[in-house]
Amino acid sequence: MIASFISSITLRAISSLVIAFIITFLLGPWVIKKLQEKKIGQQIREEGVKEHLKKSGIPTMGGIMIIVSVFVSTCLLQHLDRNLYMVLGTLLGMGALGFADDFLKITKKGTGGVIARYKLLVQTVIGLTIGITLYLDPNVPNTLFVPLLRTELDLGYFYILLTTLTIVGSSNAVNLTDGLDGLATGIMFIVIACMGVVAYLSGNAIYSHHLGIPHIVGMGELSIFCFAMVGSCLGFLWYNCKPAQVFMGDTGSLALGGALGTVAVLCKAELFLIVVGGIFVIEAISVILQVASYRLRNKKRIFLMAPIHHHFELLGWDESKVVIRFWIVTLILALLGMSVLGLNGRIFL
Repeated sequence: MIASFISSITLRAISSLVIAFIITFLLGPWVIKKLQEKKIGQQIREEGVKEHLKKSGIPTMGGIMIIVSVFVSTCLLQHLDRNLYMVLGTLLGMGALGFADDFLKITKKGTGGVIARYKLLVQTVIGLTIGITLYLDPNVPNTLFVPLLRTELDLGYFYILLTTLTIVGSSNAVNLTDGLDGLATGIMFIVIACMGVVAYLSGNAIYSHHLGIPHIVGMGELSIFCFAMVGSCLGFLWYNCKPAQVFMGDTGSLALGGALGTVAVLCKAELFLIVVGGIFVIEAISVILQVASYRLRNKKRIFLMAPIHHHFELLGWDESKVVIRFWIVTLILALLGMSVLGLNGRIFL
């Protein structure tokens, strides 16, 4: 492992980003070619946005290259510890679930995939596994950190519920956001970069004290995983930007979302994730509201189509305009989130 020869976390984090990018970039043409040969193409719903029908048949399951590059880069550069096992376990577990979902969609020649309740069950099992493991660890406080208030709320058994909801919710939110060329990938690399910074700061006793955030010994190592995800997303975006040559599919979106939620839990940054990952939250809420309205208000809809990015498309926004504006909002939210950390430090001092 390269980690044994490089002590600097900063250097290893940057290296993980570069290596993950290179691996994804180099894998891209080969993976796309193989997916085309196997006729593993995207299935588009006929009731969806009509302009998307032309995307039918574009290779999907490209998330495989994201998972491979993150796994290889992280294992090379991050020291083996409990946190690494957890994030990689979630990445691989959610990725396997997404792979099964994509595979069934392709073999069934439809958009069905894994039955929703079974998918949710597997996600919940993964979330509960992480939650119970952390709850039983005497070195992990079962708390929710509240920025600005400079306090940690002791949740007791509810900490397991918080962990599960964060991981399952994040996984599904990213999955729902992955509907336009480059949308989820672009948002993800911004959000996970912020989480990488938080992980780095949390692992440093001086920085964490200055900012008034929980100091978690060894958490700086997790920034290496985060920046490997950044590099992988950037490499994938090369092939996923409009017009997309490949889609990540549920293989990638469930894996990335689950890993993102796990990182947030380990960093005690669940509320921070809600801010910087605001677009993911809005996308998920738009679906919940749409379904609730349809069932409770005699089939009346709030949005023209959910998730909300399709609503803007049906309003006449070009796909690229939706994507870029959602990226802009994410950047603003990221700056807001980092500003909250700075303000928290001032209040703390």
